[in-house]
Amino acid sequence: MTEREIFIALVSNEKLNKADAIILLEGDGYFRVPWAVELYKRKWAPKIVVSGVVDDKTYGSFPKLAKKLKEYKVANKDIMVDVKSKNTREAAVNIIEMVIRKKWKKIILVASHYHQYRAGLTFLKAMQEKKIKIQIINSPVRDLAWFSDNKWGKRFNLLGAEFERIEKYSELGHLATYKDAIAYQAWKEKQK
Repeated sequence: MTEREIFIALVSNEKLNKADAIILLEGDGYFRVPWAVELYKRKWAPKIVVSGVVDDKTYGSFPKLAKKLKEYKVANKDIMVDVKSKNTREAAVNIIEMVIRKKWKKIILVASHYHQYRAGLTFLKAMQEKKIKIQIINSPVRDLAWFSDNKWGKRFNLLGAEFERIEKYSELGHLATYKDAIAYQAWKEKQK
């Protein structure tokens, strides 16, 4: 198996653990919200951090996710909003800074299944840059259709585009390597 294939298997099948916060990455319309809410209601974490302020419905970005969380009866006191981030890289940097300020040790990262791989690598790189080590638990949204059309295209095709972005952003130094991510997953599994 290649390092990429191993990384995909590890991220796709990661075990949930209790955490300090759920990080809900903006994108893919509102499709990520129900999963974040379910994690919150099952008490996997006491807070939901909404990250992203891009208002580009053609790209699937909806900046009013906090309002949507309230419709799902998430307590206002349990919602935090990162209002600075305009992309995954900025979200990773800003959230890792928040993690440091709040002294959090574990976060659950929620993105759509096709975006989780790049998001995870981006957050791991931001963590490496700050020279901290926390547990970033990947929890991609389940039960999203791969082949049906939505206004942003088929998620199956979006998956290919994500791996093209992984190559592009890796060359720019914005992502951790697959090798680093595999070693990180091994470290994380040994933690309590």
